[in-house]
Amino acid sequence: MARDRRKKPKHLFFQGRHWFVLVCLVMGTMALAVRGLYVQVIDNDLLQAEGLERQVRVLKMVPARGKILDRRGHVLAVSTPVDAIWAHPASLRQARADWPRLADTLGMETADIDRILERNINKGFVYIKRSLSPALATHVVGLGVRGVARQREYHRYYPAGRIAGHVLGFTDVDDKGQEGAELTFENHLGGVAGQKRVRRDRRGQTVENLDQLSPVHHGRELRLSIDVRIQAAAHQALARTLVEHEAVGGTAMVLDSRTGEILAMVNLPEFNPNDRSTFNTHVMRNRAVTDIFEPGSTVKPFTLSLALQSGIFTPDTQIPTSPGVLVLNRHRIRDIHDYGVLSLTNVLVKSSNIGTAKIALELNPSQLVATLQSVGFGRLTGVELPGERSGVLQSKERWRLSEHATLSYGYGLSVTALQLARAYMVLANGGVLKPITIRRREELPRGERVLPSDVVGQINQMLEHVVVKGTGKSARLPSYRVAGKTGTVRKINPEGGYLEGHWRALFAGFAPANDPQFVAVVMIDDPRGEFYYGGEVAAPVFRDIMATALRLYSIPGDIAPEGREVVVTPQSKQSGA
Repeated sequence: MARDRRKKPKHLFFQGRHWFVLVCLVMGTMALAVRGLYVQVIDNDLLQAEGLERQVRVLKMVPARGKILDRRGHVLAVSTPVDAIWAHPASLRQARADWPRLADTLGMETADIDRILERNINKGFVYIKRSLSPALATHVVGLGVRGVARQREYHRYYPAGRIAGHVLGFTDVDDKGQEGAELTFENHLGGVAGQKRVRRDRRGQTVENLDQLSPVHHGRELRLSIDVRIQAAAHQALARTLVEHEAVGGTAMVLDSRTGEILAMVNLPEFNPNDRSTFNTHVMRNRAVTDIFEPGSTVKPFTLSLALQSGIFTPDTQIPTSPGVLVLNRHRIRDIHDYGVLSLTNVLVKSSNIGTAKIALELNPSQLVATLQSVGFGRLTGVELPGERSGVLQSKERWRLSEHATLSYGYGLSVTALQLARAYMVLANGGVLKPITIRRREELPRGERVLPSDVVGQINQMLEHVVVKGTGKSARLPSYRVAGKTGTVRKINPEGGYLEGHWRALFAGFAPANDPQFVAVVMIDDPRGEFYYGGEVAAPVFRDIMATALRLYSIPGDIAPEGREVVVTPQSKQSGA
């Protein structure tokens, strides 16, 4: 009996503890159930919000970039839809077994995927491969690899390829303009991205479009003044000449003299905007607006225009040039031959440096600078292309005789090819300076008179004689009167002075001379063959380009009337011509 009494309290203790624990468990379970019922049924806004936060995403809607067209509506640049494959790094890391299939489909190695993920392991988004065709991207997503999805993008394509690369420029992988017209008109072409709210599944796939937060505004179409037919003709003629004369580069451009529109702008060497392997800083710059050079004898018409304005000279004024050498401040000015006494007209026809220098020394150097400035030298053209330079045209209070003289025949100043073309457009327009544009114009622009019309008429007659009897004979066309001027200048040594045996060959002019439609400038950089003069190297390129432009626009021929030619001695090679 005693033993039973001792055991009973122990039994009761354990029995009580058991019931206590059981009651606690039941009460805890009931509390959790009540809390779950409250949260999930009565007050479920918080959970719903958290769930949506993990499913709903805001996506950017990429705008389509606007087309670039030439003046006749031919497509020069267009964006085609492509897809980018992206992934959630952590999710794709867990799907390592699927990497071989993914890599094989994308044309990659599994090591490439591993390297991409290692660099972006802490990010929630990483591109695996971009610019894929929509069909291939659909196939990739169809593999069902965890964490992999696609995104719509656009890839820029340039049908004209390398022919118009410098004018158009290119875009980056995000379809943003980087050079040329693509960069200048980025706001016009690029559009504005939109936003939309979507619901995604655990794999990152969009399963439902919820609403649009902001609309996408696609880029607008841009029509340039470029005529791709003339552009192609200029590229072909320039390329052929560079090979023939072993030149290192060149520039050719054509302007509509009436509207100031750029019809062609070609630089060699070139790059292909469709092939990024051709990209490098040496070839990508638009040399027509970025590279400056001394214009040489192509400046002489403007010096002579000041001479005619002064009243001191007439086209028939006689200028002594013997003995073929002129020394000023220990600086020697030379002509290739002793031309004796030349009329003002024949100074231009023969491209006599001595004759031009003697004429200039009778004029005020500040007035010469002002004349050159009035036709656009030393200031930007305002063309909407990146990297344009203003050139160099100094204005001094005191000029040495040698500086004054050399300025008159195109040394001591620097210009771009576009500036030179604009200056000759002044002559083609009877002395009126008009604004230059790379965009097509619907109306004729208003210009500013900078040279007297009667003086310009006399200069243009002289320029015709340059082509008929002078240094520019290679620029002649069978059915058209052509006016123009050659130039041959020594290349500047970056360390000072000039490079021995290195030249730039130039030709600038317009046609038809009686009613100019087109202005063209050709610059050949460092011809290394047998010939290097402007009349021998650059003038034939001008002729070929101008012939194509006149034919394409059905410009009627004009036969030089009797009595217009000036009798000159036979042409010979000349320094500065």
